[in-house]
Formats: sequence, C-alpha cells, structure tokens
Amino acid sequence: MHFQGMWEKELLLSAEETRRADAGAIEGGTPGIELMARAGRAVADAAVKMVPAGARILVLAGPGQNGGDGFVVATRVANAGFDVTLALLGERERLRGDAAIAATRWDGTTIPAEDAPFTDADLIVDALFGTGLSRGLEGIAHTVIERVNAARRPVLAVDLPSGIDADTGLPHGIAVRATRTVTIGTRKPGLLLLPGRDYAGVVEVADIGTGAEIAASHAKTFANHPPLWFTGFPKPAHASHKYDRGHALVVSGGAVRTGAARMAARAALRIGAGLVTLASPPEALGVNAAHLTAIMLRGCDGPEGLAEILKDHRFNALVMGPALGVHAGTRAMVMVALQARRSLVLDADALTSFEGLVTELHQAFRSAPTVITPHSGEFARLFSGHPDILDPPSKLERVRRAAAYLGAVVVHKGADTVIAAPDGRAAINENATPYLATAGSGDSLCGMIAGLMAQGMPAFEAACAGVWIHAEAGASFGPGLIAEDLPEQVPGVLRKLLG
Repeated sequence: MHFQGMWEKELLLSAEETRRADAGAIEGGTPGIELMARAGRAVADAAVKMVPAGARILVLAGPGQNGGDGFVVATRVANAGFDVTLALLGERERLRGDAAIAATRWDGTTIPAEDAPFTDADLIVDALFGTGLSRGLEGIAHTVIERVNAARRPVLAVDLPSGIDADTGLPHGIAVRATRTVTIGTRKPGLLLLPGRDYAGVVEVADIGTGAEIAASHAKTFANHPPLWFTGFPKPAHASHKYDRGHALVVSGGAVRTGAARMAARAALRIGAGLVTLASPPEALGVNAAHLTAIMLRGCDGPEGLAEILKDHRFNALVMGPALGVHAGTRAMVMVALQARRSLVLDADALTSFEGLVTELHQAFRSAPTVITPHSGEFARLFSGHPDILDPPSKLERVRRAAAYLGAVVVHKGADTVIAAPDGRAAINENATPYLATAGSGDSLCGMIAGLMAQGMPAFEAACAGVWIHAEAGASFGPGLIAEDLPEQVPGVLRKLLG
C-alpha cells in the first residue's frame, strides 16, 4: 500500500472561520435548523455504533447551538430504540434560534445537567459547548464536566470536547475527555494541537454542507498531509543526473562535536539530494573522514572558509547549527550564509547563538529561502524579549508571528509540530511518534528539509514534507529508535509515498 490518494488536502478552520462558513451556507439558502439536523444525525449515527442495542445514552445539552445538536441527537437515538436521558445545562426557556426549535422536537423529559445519572450511562454524548466557547468554565458547568470525567464512561463529543478551545487546543480551565469526537464541517486547529488532540480521542469529520469553501478562500491553516505538498515533491526523471538533484552543504562542529552534522548530511542524501558535502573545521577533518563514504568532505576554517566554499554556486542548500557551538563565530557564519543567498536551514546552536539578538535577523531571510527548526526551548531563547511573539496562548499564533517577523519558514518542533510561512500559511503535523524524542532526531530533520530544498522544493513545502517524512520514518522503526536509524528508514517511506 502507498500513501498517494489516502487524503485530500485538509483545511482547518478556526472558530471564526467556522462561523463564517455556517453563515455562508445559510445565506446560500440552507436553513440553520437543517444544518443542525445534519450535524445531529451524524453524531447520532456515531453514537449507535459505540453501544449495543437498547443501551443507556446520556445526552448533555448546553445553553447554545451545540446544545441544539444535543436535542437532535437525543431525538434520533430515542427513535432508534435506545434508553435516552437528556440533561440540559441551563433553562430550556432561554434557548434561542435553531437550538430552541430543536428542543421543541424532543418529546421526552429534560432534567438539569447537574442531576444527570453519569455513572449509569453506557455512553455520554457531550453537546455542552462548541467552537463558540471563549471563557473559563466555572460553577455548574465546571462541576458537570468534572462528573463526566469522573464517571469513566465512553464519551462522544459533538464538534469538540466541551472546554477545549477550537483555536488553541487549550482547556478553558477544565475540559471533557472524550473517547470519540464528531467534528462538524472541518477539523479545527484545537483538535490537532496539544493538549486538545489528547482530549478529543478518535476524531471523525461530518460534512454537513456548511459552505466551507467560502471560508477556505481566506483560511491558511492545514493538516500536514502529503496532498499539501506532494505536487511539488521532487521526482527524478529518467534522464536526471546527480547535479540536477542539488548539492547540500552541512557545516560541522569541532573534533568532539561532529556526529550531529553527519546525521544531517546523511538525511539530506537519503531524501534525494544529488550530492552532499560536509564542511569541517581543520581539527575535525580526520574524525569526519573516518566516518564518511558517500558524503564528501571539505575543510572549512570559520566564516572565511565558509565564504570561500560558497563561491561555488553549485552548493545550493546549506544546513547550519547542529553541534556548531553557541558563540559569535556561529553568528558570523550565519551572516556569511545569508550574504550568499542560498537555501538555508538553521537549527540548534545557530539559533541559540542569537539569544537576545534576534533583531539582527529581523526580515534578514527574505533574500533567500530559509527554514528554522527550533524546539520549545530554542524558540523561547531566540525570541526572548519579544512578548508579542511569545505571549499568545496559541502555539499556532506564536509560530505565525515568528515567521512573519523573520521572513522565514518556522518549524516549531514537538508532538504537535507547527510549520508556518511568512505569508501566513501554516500546517499542523499529527503523525509524530514519541520514539522521535531521542538525541539527534532534530539533526536528521533539518538534513531532510535541506535535501528537499536542494532539489528545488519551496521552503514551506519542503519543511512540511520533511516533518511528515521524518515522523513517518520514526513510526516505521518504532521502539528502540535512535537518530542514526532515521535516514535509513527514509527510502521505505519514499517508496510508499511515490508509489
């Protein structure tokens, strides 16, 4: 089996974009109550698959439109012969709009949410709060969610687990821990970002015809799947030769700090760069030569040596940072690379060397395609003193602001890696494995991204592809993974990807 055709390009809509999509569908002639009926039908269909016939289903309905979905679900599963209890948070008389209409179609009893028989239910349907929630939960709402989680019953969430922010994935003080979530229209960023992804359980999307294409014309957030970047993925032609596939240059650290650069270089070669050269300080030439075969070796004595190497324009992609050292010399080498205007990937020490000095890099990368790949600590150090970038609660927003500030693609690594471009496009990755949490894993990633850029792939697409392939390589190896294993898993991933 190969990966082609497994997904379509997947757009992620924020809470506001979702609201616009719903409004567009209604303006296009679909009544809001019909959209609610479609959503409720999809959730009800999922609910009856989770429990045996005649099971006890507790539906928790909230005070807004998500609660209206709950009334639709309760009506449908009751008509299908299930033992349904509907518990409402708030007063029925205060329901408005389509939620009020849906409530009139429920002919069973309604009890207060705080009196619900949580532990007696075989399934709890969470229709308390949806994408519109923007405040901390307290009082009865907080208590009800506490009791849902304490009941340890299967939970099916409507749109997203109540309490999870649709945009950030963060809980508003407390949130429902769902077994499964049926999200409406499209997935939201908060269902991929952590910790929201962990609260949501298994997620399925219910397409109810909400006019997502209207919002899509303005939206720029995607799930990082191959259709996002596969069109531009390098595929060698029959007549291709190694010089057509680019020449990546990886800068090595000193004699006792060479391994990280070699891993990056091997990853660049494995992912398809035609040639890869390691630029080594004189004192490390012997160490590197003893370990290299297909990767070439050049002496490089500081910034001046790098400038001399880069006079050869066949070096079209450059990796700097892995174990390079945190000092002024590293900063000087970054500046040499910027002046050479080559595709550039910066990681690790190349970023930390600019702690407190990031203003020197403000918009500096617009002259050449650049990707930076910080983990959380490196991101915080690089942007220290810039609360406008560090303070937003959303990881997605922080990375977008960083990319716009630098004029570079930013890959904020983690279990929910976010990739953002200066033009506002962003992707959230979700195929990572915890086995990637091992020393040197990031070095392999920056080599993969540089290898793709050497082959002519644009920076944002190369970063997205590199992150996805890196994660897939880690998952294919599994337990016992060390960083040296990652480049060796790449050919298998590529075979499946390319078919």
